Amino acid sequence: MQYTAEAGLLAARRFEPIKHVIPELEWPVHGPYLAAIDEWKRERNAVVLAHNYQTPEIYHGVADIVGDSLALAVEASRTSADVIVVAGVYFMAESAKLLNPEKTVLIPDEEAGCSLASSITAPDVRLLRERYPGVPVVSYVNTSAEVKAESDVCATSSNAVEIVRSLRSKQVIFIPDRYLANHVAKQLPEIEIIAWAGSCEVHERFTGAEIRGYRRGHPGITVLAHPECPPDVLEEADFVGSTAA
Repeated sequence: MQYTAEAGLLAARRFEPIKHVIPELEWPVHGPYLAAIDEWKRERNAVVLAHNYQTPEIYHGVADIVGDSLALAVEASRTSADVIVVAGVYFMAESAKLLNPEKTVLIPDEEAGCSLASSITAPDVRLLRERYPGVPVVSYVNTSAEVKAESDVCATSSNAVEIVRSLRSKQVIFIPDRYLANHVAKQLPEIEIIAWAGSCEVHERFTGAEIRGYRRGHPGITVLAHPECPPDVLEEADFVGSTAA
């Protein structure tokens, strides 16, 4: 692409709003990609959904809609775009398609997976139903479409307690995250939560001992934890909540 004064001016204008999160040194690398993506989005009437975990050049430079996995799918259903590109893992793209069946939904990498979502399959859910007949199944939104199809209701980390309570059942099967299930069980001691032994390989790496170490090294810090973290981490945290919270 031939460099012109006009192109340089456009690049500078594009960089200005995001220079606080992308070093100027990196802009010559990211700039041409962002320009190409901008053009492609105009041509295809497309929007890009980016999960909160994405890198700064994607989250701040490319995305039209950002948020947690379910929020992305819901917001996508409100757009007039013909094409939805999901910068996230596979189950997020499936969720976007479920809520936008008439639109083209693309994912840049079909191998983008989630250790939590892959920890359970549809046959696993059917076996749980055989073992616990009549017990409702609540699946976390971080699951595949086939697992959701076998469940009674879906829940997010922010509404899991409310969803489980609303079922008015003495027993509830909660899949697949055992730590989120444990968190729900503590909030609802009157309900027996039957948990699957799944977990997120990233959240599981944190420990309560680490948190205590952080506090010793940085007195006065505030620690936020997602309920997908192990119980000892949640006990040490100042605040436990969903990504949006």
